[in-house]
Amino acid sequence: MKVWLNGAVLDADAACIAPGDRGFTLGDGLFETMQARDGVVLRLDAHLARLARSAAVIDLNLPAVDFPAALAATLAANGLASGVLRLTVTRGSGPRGVLPPAAPVPTVLITAAPLAAPAPPARLVIAQITRRNEFSPLSGIKSLNYLDNILARQEAAARGADDAVLLNTQGRVAETTIANLFVVCGGEMLTPPLGEGSLPGVMRAEVLRLGAVERALMPEDLVRAEEIFLTSSLGIRSVGEMEGRSLSDFATADAMRAKLG
Repeated sequence: MKVWLNGAVLDADAACIAPGDRGFTLGDGLFETMQARDGVVLRLDAHLARLARSAAVIDLNLPAVDFPAALAATLAANGLASGVLRLTVTRGSGPRGVLPPAAPVPTVLITAAPLAAPAPPARLVIAQITRRNEFSPLSGIKSLNYLDNILARQEAAARGADDAVLLNTQGRVAETTIANLFVVCGGEMLTPPLGEGSLPGVMRAEVLRLGAVERALMPEDLVRAEEIFLTSSLGIRSVGEMEGRSLSDFATADAMRAKLG
């Protein structure tokens, strides 16, 4: 496996992150996961725009990197035309303590992997041990600190599910640990507004463009939904089970997948 690290393509085993890198010690950084197909990174402009917005939230000056060229170089170095790319940017090394250094030198790492086979319909549960803080500015960015998501995903696995729905502090639906969530009720495609603690997903924006509507959702809406599907940069996944209730209608997800890929 080859990686792109701070301007150089290296063997993964030879790539070194400094022990004092704040991404490692404090989770002080951001990431974007992207899909490449036939040598083209899908929706790259949207991913880079979100990265820039996220950097502004945490007051991180992005380095002057030609990200499209670096992503293409990582794909090529791994012999991939299609695959999954992860772009990670940390604030770089710093002294002990929480306050960032005055003049940080960010670390940029890009990894690539083959695309996985399409996943079967997901089994979801509602997380009971953690909630999304919709008041935190971090709810709208892909930061390196994913511990709430990890706890919820561990809970889902312990309960025999594939993923967990995160509720916010008011008990309303935000998203799952790795995806935005859409429900179909009365023929309408609905998804929680960003103010509920949802990530501004790149694929989410595409589905909204095709007619979905933002609306606050309660757990009861998941129970009565005719269809539920998940969106991420890696695609659209139908939900086949919600808290033990089987769902068999995948028509809307199939239609969105046909239109968006």
